[in-house]
Amino acid sequence: MNAEKVTNHIVNWLKDYATNANVKGFIIGISGGIDSAVTSTLCAKTGLTTLCLEMPIHQAKNQVTRGQQHIAQLKDNFTNVNSKIIELTNTFESFKNTVSNVANNDKIDLALANTRARLRMTTLYYHAGIEGLIVAGTGNKVEDFGVGFYTKYGDGGVDISPIADLLKSEVYAIAKYLNVINAIQIAQPTDGLFGDSRTDEDQIGANYDELEWAMENYDKGKVLNNFSGREKEVYAIYTKLHLANKHKMIEIPICKISKKLKSE
Repeated sequence: MNAEKVTNHIVNWLKDYATNANVKGFIIGISGGIDSAVTSTLCAKTGLTTLCLEMPIHQAKNQVTRGQQHIAQLKDNFTNVNSKIIELTNTFESFKNTVSNVANNDKIDLALANTRARLRMTTLYYHAGIEGLIVAGTGNKVEDFGVGFYTKYGDGGVDISPIADLLKSEVYAIAKYLNVINAIQIAQPTDGLFGDSRTDEDQIGANYDELEWAMENYDKGKVLNNFSGREKEVYAIYTKLHLANKHKMIEIPICKISKKLKSE
């Protein structure tokens, strides 16, 4: 992949979209991870207002530090970059204390993890509305269209998706070209939604290189019996998640009512 050409293409696409939408620029949630670092840098390179929002909720210190270092680097290189810190821990705790009595079951951890993402989405759109900005998503192709590894109406609730056609390995290539800080480039990918050290690989059961391989073979129409050993295990993981999360990747189902039925 030609990282320079791809970068320029995305930057021009972002600039054109914002201009046609008559908005001032972009707002991005900064997590301390590779995807938000690349997305925010691409937005900054447009020259349009780029607001980086930190929204910690019981966040691990190393994630916060990486995010702050990244924002500092952006501000050193781009005069159009601003940032805000919105501490959401108390908001999250208040919500949890309000609903926990009706959600006391084995699914509560996942429900609360998704709540974190949805609180952040709400915060992004609040500030986007005030500042005249659009929300730039940070999902990559494997997450968004492969295994559906994101929260519906959480980090999946965005206006535009600049890197959603890039595989994770391609995101890393762009990050290297953009000179994203090394601490982010070498960090283990994590969604940071559970308040512990679990990585994306811990949750999914496969790393992104494996998932990219599975996605490629799934798109070719391969079936589970084509593989054995670890490949078969990874392919089963990918297939299960892809089908289970298909509802995130398609339009919301609408019950169509015919004119004839309405008139009867």
